[in-house]
Amino acid sequence: MTLSPGLKSQYSKEQFSAAQAQELAHIYSFGPVVFQVARLLGKYGILQLLGDASHGLTEDEVAEQTHLSRYAVKCLLEAALTMHVVLIDAQSDRYSLAKTGWFLLNDAMIRTDIAFNHDVNYEGWFYLDKALEQGRPAGLKHFGDWNTIYEGLSSLPEQVQKSWFGFDHYYSDHSFDEALAIICKSKSDGQINVLDVGGNTGRFALKCVAFDPGLHVTVCDLPQQIALMRKATEGQIGADRIDAVPMNLLDQNQTFPTDKHYDVIWMSQFLDCFSENEIVSILSRAARVLTSHARIYIMETLWDRQQYAPAAFCLTQTSLYFTALANGNSKMYNTDDMTRLIHRAGLEIEAIHDNLGQGGHSIIICKLKNQI
Repeated sequence: MTLSPGLKSQYSKEQFSAAQAQELAHIYSFGPVVFQVARLLGKYGILQLLGDASHGLTEDEVAEQTHLSRYAVKCLLEAALTMHVVLIDAQSDRYSLAKTGWFLLNDAMIRTDIAFNHDVNYEGWFYLDKALEQGRPAGLKHFGDWNTIYEGLSSLPEQVQKSWFGFDHYYSDHSFDEALAIICKSKSDGQINVLDVGGNTGRFALKCVAFDPGLHVTVCDLPQQIALMRKATEGQIGADRIDAVPMNLLDQNQTFPTDKHYDVIWMSQFLDCFSENEIVSILSRAARVLTSHARIYIMETLWDRQQYAPAAFCLTQTSLYFTALANGNSKMYNTDDMTRLIHRAGLEIEAIHDNLGQGGHSIIICKLKNQI
């Protein structure tokens, strides 16, 4: 496995003393309650209160301001203390925010992840073992009788949808401007036709038409997603340059549209939603409509290309969302795996652009194999 220099130093040798490793193992053994304590400290406003209190707060003061019982506050603060989320002045018994607590309060990515993991994943992960054993999203039954979560997105409870889309959009939105600059850099003046495969609610399509008046986008996705996209883009500036083609990409008999010449086939945070064989099928069908001057742009958060260990950690853990709830057979891929699948589909990699946006995205630019 090829790891970025930052990850190789983390994962190729032991990082902890025996005592540190034991403490980490204990944290894992109480992982579910640790997560809920961290979430509830934010929900009840305790992190914010401590962050605003220059001299800290006592348990009674926190209870008074949150309208929780002293018992509830005491349980949460003592747990938070041993989680290194808060600190205590042993003389005055006043609590203050530790550095970890500051990040729980102020880091938008962490808040997004907490909402996603609680609202979307938490109960479904109880069935992670069944999902791994059976190759299907066994935890999805909590929400409905669908084969994949994508079929039921429009039917999920409102808060679940909010957290799901919040997670999905957070990790892509910050990369779109840089991605569009890369796409447009290689094109001459004039119209650029983009086929946005798995375009979801049309956020990238709207970014395209706002970025350059020469960009025309066709969104290709499930009929349910196309309906959401139409609703989200209706009346927006440039929406007249957004078309749609309903398509079940899992159906190997469905071919990519050939209604026009597409300069760019765009796949953003898309291929991680499919198994390896499904990825090869999708890319192979895309290759059949690819001309010598067109390119496939694959934007993914490849976990092995991350600069820092926390990013790789978040991505590999997210793989288990796909296992238990999304579809049961996909994951956040590494570069070696994605390269192998690209080659199997009759394509080769022309270039890779790394470290886009806040989510550590990479864009893999593909062309037909053996093409000059």
